[in-house]
Amino acid sequence: MTRLALGLIAGLASLPAFAEELPQTGATAESAMTAEERLAFRDEVRAYLLEHPEVLIEAMDVLQQREEAAALARDVQTVSTHSDTIFNSPNDWVGGNPDGDITLVEFMDYRCGYCRKAYSEVDQLITTDGNIRFVVKEFPILGEASMLSAQFAIALRQLHGDEAYGRAHDALMTLRGEPTPETLSRVATDLGLDPQPILDRMGAPEVQAVIAENYALAEKMEITGTPAFVLKDTVLRGYAPLETMRDFVKDARTDG
Repeated sequence: MTRLALGLIAGLASLPAFAEELPQTGATAESAMTAEERLAFRDEVRAYLLEHPEVLIEAMDVLQQREEAAALARDVQTVSTHSDTIFNSPNDWVGGNPDGDITLVEFMDYRCGYCRKAYSEVDQLITTDGNIRFVVKEFPILGEASMLSAQFAIALRQLHGDEAYGRAHDALMTLRGEPTPETLSRVATDLGLDPQPILDRMGAPEVQAVIAENYALAEKMEITGTPAFVLKDTVLRGYAPLETMRDFVKDARTDG
């Protein structure tokens, strides 16, 4: 049974309980249902719902619409409140067109299968569009391998800058095997970088501060999985195919 159905049934079940509590709230005995009236009321409700089960479906649809509208409103408010951290944190790498007319933010995890699936499609979206500013937020949530990858990428950026990070990001998204210190050393070497200073910095407070900032922001935005995308005042949680992402961008531009 769905959560919505359970919620609706719980709500209906609370009606007789509410009636039982009326005398305790100061209402007169005459204004409260008698035991017989409560039983009759429940029987009538049950009989009606059995005769018209479509009412439950309609009620669940309305409840779902209200929950979705409330969630959208929360997203708009949260993005507005934290817009500077979302779109302009100096801790985040900016790719695509830095002067683009619209900014797409991605919360990602290098070990997330759906992030890897989205990787080439997001790249295609940004390349073919040409006017999207792309912000990457390191959000390692899938265990130690995810954390090591994020720490490596952040440490590398702090030591070697954005151009090196962009290449490392590509390498980590397509890395085969586990991101051990040995494999990460090979990634750095393949990029023409000395791996040891990067490995030494991975546990530095400056690296952890970036991850902590993104964890805190994700909690405020009710983001619990990856990938998650932010565009203007809209949050898209989960993987979406290329055409859906194009529509996402188109709608954001149309909204002004």
